[in-house]
Amino acid sequence: MTLANLADLRAALPRGQRLIGLDLGSRTIGVALSDVSLTIASPYGALARAKLGRNAAEVAAIAAKEGAGGIVVGHPLSMDGAAGPAAQGARDWALALAQATRLPVALWDERLSSAAVNRMLIGEMDLTRRRRAEVVDKAAAAYMLQAALDATRR
Repeated sequence: MTLANLADLRAALPRGQRLIGLDLGSRTIGVALSDVSLTIASPYGALARAKLGRNAAEVAAIAAKEGAGGIVVGHPLSMDGAAGPAAQGARDWALALAQATRLPVALWDERLSSAAVNRMLIGEMDLTRRRRAEVVDKAAAAYMLQAALDATRR
């Protein structure tokens, strides 16, 4: 299985199915879920980063439970748009996830999503460092998925 183009993935998605957004971190994977109209992304949760097989099973279970037909994985490109080691790692992980879950997976540029979410959590919501750590991964996943939904809206 290869990675999908996000616009093509969205167009091929059966009516009423959602998209899952994943923000890969070194210790956790932030999870977001779109609504069925593919308009709004919401934070869903976080998974402990583990071996791919375990994480793929967890993502597949979320997809089955929530009626998701595709996955968007954050692609951490460098500021100049180059694909450094982190971006290549995310691409390799996304390819393996697509094979393991048999769901279409697309990459989406997520530069600065965690930084933007942290600024919001500090400035607007005045959350403590501990509380930010609890919510930043799923909020960053929702931020990234929302950008992908907005960019591919018809």
